[in-house]
Amino acid sequence: MPTVNVEVRCDTPITTRMRQVCAMFDAPIGDKTTRSWVGEMPIEDRPWQVGLIVGPSGCGKSTIARRLFGDEVRLEWPSDRAVVDCFPESATIAEITGACSAVGFNTIPAWLRPHGTLSNGEKFRVELARLLLESPTFAWVDEFTSVVDRVVAKAGSHAVQRYVRSDPARRFVAVGCHYDVIDWLQPDWTFEPATMAFTWRSLQRRPSLAAEIRRVPRSLWRMFAPYHYMSAELHSGATCYALHVEDRPVAFAGILPVPVSRGDRAGEAIYRVSRCVTLPDWQGLGLMFALLDTLGEAYNAVGCRFRNYPAHPSFVRSSARSPKWRQLKQAGSFSALNRDGGMGGRPCAVFEYVGPVSMTPDEGRRLIARG
Repeated sequence: MPTVNVEVRCDTPITTRMRQVCAMFDAPIGDKTTRSWVGEMPIEDRPWQVGLIVGPSGCGKSTIARRLFGDEVRLEWPSDRAVVDCFPESATIAEITGACSAVGFNTIPAWLRPHGTLSNGEKFRVELARLLLESPTFAWVDEFTSVVDRVVAKAGSHAVQRYVRSDPARRFVAVGCHYDVIDWLQPDWTFEPATMAFTWRSLQRRPSLAAEIRRVPRSLWRMFAPYHYMSAELHSGATCYALHVEDRPVAFAGILPVPVSRGDRAGEAIYRVSRCVTLPDWQGLGLMFALLDTLGEAYNAVGCRFRNYPAHPSFVRSSARSPKWRQLKQAGSFSALNRDGGMGGRPCAVFEYVGPVSMTPDEGRRLIARG
C-alpha cells in the first residue's frame, strides 16, 4: 500500500527579520519552516483510471504528487507554429484531431493558430490533449482548471475523464484547488492532503444541465461564426435555433429545406443542418446532439425528414454511435450542397434522424415556429 511520508524543510539562514516576525506573532521558527505529511494512499488496492488530489493552496498537493508520480511534464509551444504542429512528429493527424476532439477542443480554426493566441479555456483543453497523447499510459496535471472559467473547468473535466476511460490501460491524476470539478471529473478516488483523507468513489452520472431551445434571429450567427470550421457565411434562407443554458445561447443550428429532385417523393423538402456550432467553453458536453436530436424529433413530428451532413471526424463518429441517427452515406462519399445550391465543397457523411418521436404535431410545429 503506497504510503505518503514527505517532509519539506527550508534550510535558509535565520535572519534578524525572521526572528522579528516570529516574535511579533509568537511563531516558532523551526516548526514553521518545516512541513510534513504522513498517511496512506491505497491506490493500488483497486483498479482505477482517474484520481484527484484536491485542497487549498499550500496544503501540499503538488509536493505529494511529485513524490508519488515524478515531475510534471512541461510542454513547449513555439510562438511561430500552429498548435497542430506542436504535437509529436510521430503522431498522425487522426490521432491529433482525435485527442483534441476528445477533450472538447473542437474549434478547428483554433487548431491552426499558435498557442499564445488561444483563450485560457482553449489552452487548457489543447494542453490536456497533447499531454494525454504524449503520455498514453499515465499523466498528471498540476493546477488543474485553476486558470479557467468554472464552466470550462466542468466541461473540460467531463471531456477528459471520458477520454481517459476510453482506454482501460490509461490513468490520469488531476491536482488542484477546486472541489466543483468532482462531479464532472468523476475520479475513482480523491485525496485531500490538508486532512490526509483518502476516499474511494464510485462512478456516477455527471450533473444535468437545464437547457431550453428557442428559434433565434439570423443575426445571432455572428456570435458563433468565428468558431465554425467552414465558411463564416450562413445561407440567407436558414431557419435558426439556439440551445440556451441559464438564458445564454451556447449552441447554434441553421436549418435549410432541400427539395427531393426525383423519385416517389420528388418535390418534398428534406430539412438539413446547414451550420451548427457549440461555443468553445461548452464543448464536450453533448449539447449539439441535445439541440439536433430535439430538432430532428420536432421535424419528424410534423412529417418531415431531418438530416445532418457532418464532415468533422468527431461529429461523424458520434453520430454513427447514436441510435437516433441512421447513416446514409460514409464520410468522403458525398459533398453537401453549398450555399449557392450547387454540389461540392467538402466530403461529408449523411445521417437522417430516426429517433423516437414523443412530440405531438402541434408541439413540433410550436418548437419549429418559435422554439
